[in-house]
Amino acid sequence: MKRRQFIQTSAQLGAALGASFMPFAARAASYDVIVVGGGMAGATVAKYLRMWSNNQISVALIEKDATYVSNIMSNEVITGKRPSVSSLTYTYGTLSSRYGINRLQGEVTGIDAINKSVTYASAAGSSVLTYGRLVLAPGLDFDLMPGMASASQYDTVIPHAWKAGSQTSLLRAQLTQMADGTNFVMTIPLSPYRCPPGPYERACVVADWLKTNKPNSKVILLDANATIQAQAVNFQNAFNGAYGYRVDYRPGCTVTNLQIAAGAHTVNYTQNGTPQTLRAAVLNPIPPQRAPSLLVNSGLIDGRFAPVNLLTYESTLKSSIHVIGDACISGMPKAGHIGNQEGKTCANAIVNLLKGNQYALAESSPVLNSACFTPVTSTKATWLSAVYQYSNGTMVPSAQNGYAQPRVATSASTDNYADMNKWFSTLMGDTFA
Repeated sequence: MKRRQFIQTSAQLGAALGASFMPFAARAASYDVIVVGGGMAGATVAKYLRMWSNNQISVALIEKDATYVSNIMSNEVITGKRPSVSSLTYTYGTLSSRYGINRLQGEVTGIDAINKSVTYASAAGSSVLTYGRLVLAPGLDFDLMPGMASASQYDTVIPHAWKAGSQTSLLRAQLTQMADGTNFVMTIPLSPYRCPPGPYERACVVADWLKTNKPNSKVILLDANATIQAQAVNFQNAFNGAYGYRVDYRPGCTVTNLQIAAGAHTVNYTQNGTPQTLRAAVLNPIPPQRAPSLLVNSGLIDGRFAPVNLLTYESTLKSSIHVIGDACISGMPKAGHIGNQEGKTCANAIVNLLKGNQYALAESSPVLNSACFTPVTSTKATWLSAVYQYSNGTMVPSAQNGYAQPRVATSASTDNYADMNKWFSTLMGDTFA
């Protein structure tokens, strides 16, 4: 969608129109659109449904958490570059007051696709809400690693911190408390997973921190994939010592068992079929990921994620239900900027369906852009950008303007780090402000 290839354009549109929007009354139990999930995709689709319908589509946004904590930039909390997750926390106040979205804090426990209703549980009790269109942006659930007894172990002893929040703070505490000379061990699941460059980024910034604070310790990175999944040259250079630290990167590793004991974990794995064992003072397993059980129970999943029509993000299995963000099958990376772009594509399609294209664009070939900045030290970053074009039911890398996609920075720099902060501020403003 050419008018919205860059989020700055959308942000300007929001500033121009936002003052005329009044909150939608909370008393209604029926909405034109109900959005479930208030992350990057869900917040964006709710905001742009109101904007592009000229305030004519009623929208409820259901999210169980009071605020959203950004996964983007959360590795900086682990290394202390940011003081806490509070610097990455966003509220839903502007979405309600400026754009008239009815914000409901609670959890959707069931979907009735035939009667177009959801069961919604909140502190006040359970109720049923009806919809014209339902948009699901629930994020991801995380599998247990072999040897784990329960998911609570992620919250208390081996945090994955792949959903930013309390686990991020726990991993920071474990890093600072580990003894010098011990290992920080990470695992990466088979693709697809949220944020392809993210695990490699985390390995880099943790190794950079260890270089100064615990110089006899090291990062060991066990990757289930045969190769680095994004920015391979940049990350391999970093692992090999280009920025003053080294990462022990081991591809083709399958974790077979974790023996969990605070401060002295044992990891059993095979590398290319050969059994191996290592010890970890801090264990940061990034688990395999899948769409949440709400989608599974509602018959919206094929495999681990939800298939959708990429022109509208409507489920190919259930009518009038759209799935956006990490839980859907889009052919693009699972990332916050992509979630923002999918939210706009979906909003545009729903406005067309409900109101016609006097407000939204009657587009048949969406173009989505994504950017991702990657810190590799406390002061230097690289970047990756990509443009995707709809073609015959799929999203494929675009060759617009003669550039092959994706595009990658040739090396890390302090200028890239400064640009990263500008990009992040703009993206989060476009989503939540």
